[in-house]
Formats: sequence, C-alpha cells, structure tokens
Amino acid sequence: MIRKYIRDSIAELHNVTWPTRKQGIRITTIVFIFMIVAASILGFLDQLFAWGIRALLAL
Repeated sequence: MIRKYIRDSIAELHNVTWPTRKQGIRITTIVFIFMIVAASILGFLDQLFAWGIRALLAL
C-alpha cells in the first residue's frame, strides 16, 4: 500500500511540467514584490488603527 503510493507519486512527478529557470526567477520576483506591497499596506493599516485606538483611549 505505501509502496504503491510512493511509486505512483514518483510517476506523477515525472509528468509535471517544471518551469524553466527564467520562469522560476520571474515568478519568485513577482511573489516577493507582492509580499512587500501587501506587508506595506497591512503595516500602514495597523499603524493607522493603533493611532485611532490611542486617540480614543486618550479621550
């Protein structure tokens, strides 16, 4: 049972179309840029909400 699963998994890996090095670098770059943009937006929103909470608590 386990042997068949491993054998089938290896067979499926041979059928995968792997990206070229150039495609891999391009996709990785896009992901990193997206992560930086998303982190910046979330960081800005976090700071904005923190200022808002501080302002409410100071009343």
